[in-house]
Amino acid sequence: MPFTKGINRSCIMALRKASAYTRMHVVPYTRTSSKKEKSYIKTVPPQAIVKFSMGSWQLFSEGRLPHVLTMVAEESAQIRHNALEASRQYIDKQLDTELPGQYFFRVIPFPHHIQRENKMLTGAGADRMSSGMQLSFGKSAGKAALVKEGSGIFMIATPSEKASQTVREILRRVKPKLPCRTKIIYEFRKPEAIIKNQ
Repeated sequence: MPFTKGINRSCIMALRKASAYTRMHVVPYTRTSSKKEKSYIKTVPPQAIVKFSMGSWQLFSEGRLPHVLTMVAEESAQIRHNALEASRQYIDKQLDTELPGQYFFRVIPFPHHIQRENKMLTGAGADRMSSGMQLSFGKSAGKAALVKEGSGIFMIATPSEKASQTVREILRRVKPKLPCRTKIIYEFRKPEAIIKNQ
């Protein structure tokens, strides 16, 4: 079998587990240089979240969806955009099935922090193949939203208390997809208060 030059690409590690970033307190890195050749980060990862607001905005703005449930973070953490997008897709699909046209759903945090990592090799003999400086700047690997304790993650408005119980169960199923402890807060907003805040 002839010897092939280069390194086996399968040895390079894939997406890291969320626990590698979740409780890492970082300075938000959001900016890149307008001159590409002078920028440390050459490319900004594309946004994974397709849309942030779903459902009927008109019903919500008219005050016809007064029962509001908000999923709130109980600890400060980084939530990657792919985790938010996976949760958003599941919630939106379930709401569209259970309450078609009778809800308003919003993703609250915006993933603005650019995560970096120094790609390392894994597998047998990787310690002899990989080399590099310690604490290197790294390359962009993805985006994350930096949420603080008490800040909202998802907000869903429904027309009735019975519908809000359905939404509570949907949000409960989404909890394992998120890397931080969460709680669900229920609030009844009077129609006049909703209209006044628009």
